[in-house]
Amino acid sequence: MNPDKQSHATTREERPFKHSTQIQIRFNDIDMLGHLNNSIYFSYFDIGKAEYFNTIRKTKNHWDKLDIVIANVDCDFLAPTYYTEAITVKTQITQVREKSFHVLQAMVNEATGEVKAVCRTVMVGFDPSTGTSMPLSKEWKDAITEYEGLQ
Repeated sequence: MNPDKQSHATTREERPFKHSTQIQIRFNDIDMLGHLNNSIYFSYFDIGKAEYFNTIRKTKNHWDKLDIVIANVDCDFLAPTYYTEAITVKTQITQVREKSFHVLQAMVNEATGEVKAVCRTVMVGFDPSTGTSMPLSKEWKDAITEYEGLQ
C-alpha cells in the first residue's frame, strides 16, 4: 500500500487476509464523475461478508434463520474506483467477543494492490423472537476461530 494513501483507518492488519471475493463492477454502479458511487461500496462489502460467511460456515447460510445482525458499519474511502478496474474485497474477522465479532474488509485493485476503501463492521448475535442481542452461537464462534485461528 502506498504510505501516502495510508490513514489511521486503513488495513494495518495484524495478519494477512485469508479470504477474498472478486467483484464485478456494473455500469450502473458508476456515478457522473466516472467512478464507483459511494453507496455501492457497502453493497460490495456485503457481498464479501456473505461469501466469507459461506466459506467459514462451510455451507450456504440460512438467511431465514437470522442469528446475527450489523450493529455498526464504518467505511473510509481512500481512492476512487473506476469501471475498468478489477476489484477484490478482502475480509477477515479481527475480534470475537461473547455477543459480537468485528469484521475488517479492504476493497483492493487486483492489478496494483491499491486499497480503495476500508470497512469495519461490528456484528452481534441476535434473537429475532425478542428483537434483542444474545450471545453468539457456538457454531459462529467455532467457525470463526477455526478459520481465522483466533482464540
